[in-house]
Amino acid sequence: MSGGPDALLSVRGLRKTFGPLEVLKGVNMEVRPGEVTFLIGPSGGGKSTLMRCMNFLDMPNAGEIVFGGKRLCHEDGSVFHAAPERVLRAARSEMPMVFQHFNLFSHRTVLQNVIEGPVMVQRRRREEAVGEAEEILRRVGLGDKLGHYPDQLSGGQKQRVAIARALAMRPRLILFDEPTSALDPELVAGILDTIRGLADNGMTLIVVSHEMGFARKLADTVHFIADGTILESGPPERIFDSPENTRLLGFIRSILH
Repeated sequence: MSGGPDALLSVRGLRKTFGPLEVLKGVNMEVRPGEVTFLIGPSGGGKSTLMRCMNFLDMPNAGEIVFGGKRLCHEDGSVFHAAPERVLRAARSEMPMVFQHFNLFSHRTVLQNVIEGPVMVQRRRREEAVGEAEEILRRVGLGDKLGHYPDQLSGGQKQRVAIARALAMRPRLILFDEPTSALDPELVAGILDTIRGLADNGMTLIVVSHEMGFARKLADTVHFIADGTILESGPPERIFDSPENTRLLGFIRSILH
């Protein structure tokens, strides 16, 4: 089974277990180029695991993932197959993840953090990577922080470095795993503005977030995930204003109150 002809990313029947615990129970979703997709739902419902399986930071146990027309994993009968590591590594570089806790190298400068992927993973010329990284860091408001180390930055600045690092990979899709959850409230707006700018420029995004107002404004599609499966999907106005699933209705009420 493969995704639709217009899908950049297609996920079919995706399952993931950790020991006896089944965290994903057959997830299906598609993302088209230029779309902004939000994953919402209660903590522990499977959102972050789904995202980690999409770019193989966690290996799925079953199902199919197709990205950019390439089948990265699939089932043949009851046997699960994954593409070779070099293929997965290349796909991962085209859909980098921005983590809630930044995951920066503390012993490397801002510039060194941003050029790490292009130079070491994509084997691009260092001079080219540096020039592109400097331009990206200027765009996210960090042009004066190239030589700083992460412990010299605020949480919001660290997250913008992480976003710059993802952009430096020339991605086709960026995954955001609760990008504001580790930030002080006064820093959240700046990161949301940066993400909004990416969407306005046509970048394809998948965002795990508890920022419901932000999801309502920015999303093309919202998926509500609970108990390891997508219980309801749709445009934000329907998901937030006319939810059909009782779990989703309860979740929205709990967030609002």
